[in-house]
Amino acid sequence: MSGARGRLLIATLAACLLGATSGAAAAAGTPARVRPTQQLAALGAAHSVHLSPESGSRKIAALAARRPITGEQTTLPVIGSLTGPAGVRWLRVMLPGRPNGSSGWITEQGTRRLSTGWHLVVDLTGRRVRAYRNGRIVKTILAVVGKPSTPTPTGEFFVEETLQMSAGEPGGPFALALSARSNALQEFEGGPGQIALHGRDNLGGTLGTAASHGCIRVNTAGIDWLAARIGAGTPVTIYAR
Repeated sequence: MSGARGRLLIATLAACLLGATSGAAAAAGTPARVRPTQQLAALGAAHSVHLSPESGSRKIAALAARRPITGEQTTLPVIGSLTGPAGVRWLRVMLPGRPNGSSGWITEQGTRRLSTGWHLVVDLTGRRVRAYRNGRIVKTILAVVGKPSTPTPTGEFFVEETLQMSAGEPGGPFALALSARSNALQEFEGGPGQIALHGRDNLGGTLGTAASHGCIRVNTAGIDWLAARIGAGTPVTIYAR
């Protein structure tokens, strides 16, 4: 891993450890219906994100074709589509970063359409991560979630990229970096205050408790299982009952 990527990785996990507050993306309550299949768009080139599906509409963000830490291809959940003026096909996609829960429109040109049957649901009250495939629960994993003073953000998110940690790094052996961001830390050592679902290497924490600073920790067997199956773009619902 390059020095720049290593610094971003450290900043991401440090932000998880040091603090996060609940986002405004969704209120507490029952989770949204688990989707049997989620359509995805993998970016083959950088895209401008528009407020509405028109080339002349305001640009609200820019998306790189690759994620900043691993270089993995940027893959986004598609939550709408239509054909605009001049026959241009547009996709409404979920966006990473602040504000949590954002979405916008990109042109379909320069993307590759994919789909996933996976959907992760994090129950903060039950302190569990449930993995669904094609609408059915296939695994439940006990977790450490954010403590009351630094709760895990709630809302609809997705996996941005999967990080394999070096031996000795906190939060290993893997981390699923999520599209969620901390409202408490706007940045930390150059990183965006990103929330992750990761292991407990060099961190510990009793499973089934609310003791973290915002991130979701699971045991090694659990994160190994998730990292082997859950790809970029997979939807993640985080809720509290």
